[in-house]
Amino acid sequence: MKTLAFHAVAKSFGHVPVLHEVSFELSAGRAVGLLGENGAGKSTLMKILAGYEAPTAGELRLDGAAVRFDGPRAAEASGIAMIHQEFALAEALTVAQNIFLGHEIKRGWWLDDSAMRATTNQLLAQVGLDCSPDTPVRALSLAQKQRVEIAKALQRRARVLVMDEPTATLTRKEADQLFALVDSLKADGVTLIYISHKLEEIERLTDEVVVMRDGRFVTRAPTASLSRAQMASLMVGRELSDLFPPKATRPTAEPLLKLQSFSVPGWAQDIGFEVAPGEILGFAGLVGAGRTELFEGLIGLRPGATGQVEIAGSAVSITNPREAAALGLTYLSEDRKGKGLHLDFGLRQNLTLMTLSRYARPWLRPADEDAALKRAVDEFGIRASSLGVPARSLSGGNQQKLALAKVLHPGPRIVVLDEPTRGVDVGAKRELYGLIQRLAASGLAIVVVSSELMELIGLCHRIAIMRGGRLQTVVDAADATEDLLIAHATGTH
Repeated sequence: MKTLAFHAVAKSFGHVPVLHEVSFELSAGRAVGLLGENGAGKSTLMKILAGYEAPTAGELRLDGAAVRFDGPRAAEASGIAMIHQEFALAEALTVAQNIFLGHEIKRGWWLDDSAMRATTNQLLAQVGLDCSPDTPVRALSLAQKQRVEIAKALQRRARVLVMDEPTATLTRKEADQLFALVDSLKADGVTLIYISHKLEEIERLTDEVVVMRDGRFVTRAPTASLSRAQMASLMVGRELSDLFPPKATRPTAEPLLKLQSFSVPGWAQDIGFEVAPGEILGFAGLVGAGRTELFEGLIGLRPGATGQVEIAGSAVSITNPREAAALGLTYLSEDRKGKGLHLDFGLRQNLTLMTLSRYARPWLRPADEDAALKRAVDEFGIRASSLGVPARSLSGGNQQKLALAKVLHPGPRIVVLDEPTRGVDVGAKRELYGLIQRLAASGLAIVVVSSELMELIGLCHRIAIMRGGRLQTVVDAADATEDLLIAHATGTH
């Protein structure tokens, strides 16, 4: 395949248009970053390309010839494959069975297992995965599963590969390995469409970017010709110099939360810090530094934690999240979909799940829950097609706002936010930063755990850096740089 083109592609769901005559062309062997806020139409356009959706108008063209796919298998037959953010793998089957699922090699009436295992070995070597073809997929790490997905695409002879947020759950080392594989695929002539909110990855991997906004094509440009700030501005249609709201002066009040000699077995040792009402304290560190586990231990999600914990000057003992909530301490998990929300529940049920006793005296009062939801939608800027939709129908940014509204609904005094902007677009980040600043201004003590160093520098008053389960230092954000934080996190300072 030499070229892939979208020609005036439009898509409507009922009377709601989501794509408006999108047109652009891609060349073989190029890596293209597809940028846009959540809701910009990126996923819908890629689902049309991969055969999951049909366009309402317009057409796809391969090497100048119009094509129309009636399903993913038809797209695969034309060399187009999509790796979704949530992998489409059968956990109970082996690696080889997954790679050939629906495309089995047969010898007469029987499956040719030996041929499929041999081919799988070749594909695994190509993607750099050292495991047996007979390994059950459920035994693999997320990074290994991703390579199985890529091997599966290569088995289908994919010449166009769409990757949606491929590093969202990977460590830095695993992400670097993925980048090397992407470079290898480009060298082999595979066209890559790379969807990511991480603009540093777009800079590192892609040759050009295509920007979409509100279902429309905005621009296409060489990646090297745009700064990250320019990419972000094109995505949201405005300058983002005000991405982070102005910081209030760091408060001088007595600490609201104070830890001394706090340890979580196997994860965190001898941790001590404090955070005051109105303050935003950041936590930086590499994957595995123990940040998430520290706060899971603090609220009783991990057993065996020891040390001194004070809330508002009084010593407390916390053995489970219910006790933590009763003391005014709440935690928003980094796993929004797995632990933060019940995706198949409605917005109302998610919001009030932690405070049902307010609405059941003795019977549940849905009208009161609906009123609380309407207030939360207004306060947190949650955008949904209707208030009756399930949580999974929301964009990533709006799911995060709902999760934040949920943990704040009980009225806590101390809020721990673990990776609060993971997987959300630039515009949604800006809104979330404003929300966090307003929460601090209202007198809450805020802790932000984040892997995005500029986020910590731009948002927080102070930044604590962890390495190997220990707190290395706490620095003023005004004096912090990315290089300084990395140096402390890696032990090179």
